[in-house]
Amino acid sequence: VQEISRMLMKLFERARLEKPGQVDPRAAEFTLSLLVAMYDRSGTGYIKTRSAAAALIALSGDTLLAKYRAFFQFYAVPDGKAASMTRSALRSLLTDLNQIPAIVGESCTPSCLEIATRSCFHGVLKSAIDEEKFLSWLRSDPAVLPWLPTCYRLSATEMVSHQARCR
Repeated sequence: VQEISRMLMKLFERARLEKPGQVDPRAAEFTLSLLVAMYDRSGTGYIKTRSAAAALIALSGDTLLAKYRAFFQFYAVPDGKAASMTRSALRSLLTDLNQIPAIVGESCTPSCLEIATRSCFHGVLKSAIDEEKFLSWLRSDPAVLPWLPTCYRLSATEMVSHQARCR
């Protein structure tokens, strides 16, 4: 937790320099509190770096495709020249991402995660999938992650402005 705290302080300090006045001075503190609530409920003082990275990626303002590619990079297993996503790695990713809606009481069950894993690997004969298959599955808006594209669309609309006047 202390290492993640230091990393968040550096991250938000850089963001404050890039966007003066747009980053709350307590952003690192708030983000760490959220990560602890999601991934260290028993108070061990330990959070998996990969879990924290998944949450930060999911909650970032980046595009969905960039988020999906980053998930693959963090969870895929090296496989010779390229990396691939195993069922176990996908389950870990989905479990970590499931902690985000769980913080507000909206998580799915382990069986839901297993069904999602099976749907991703549907028709796959190998023990792992490549990045394109993974991205294709995520683009199909799997039922296990309905909140992710919705949050992205909501944040994207915050930047929209128009010249129309309403009565």
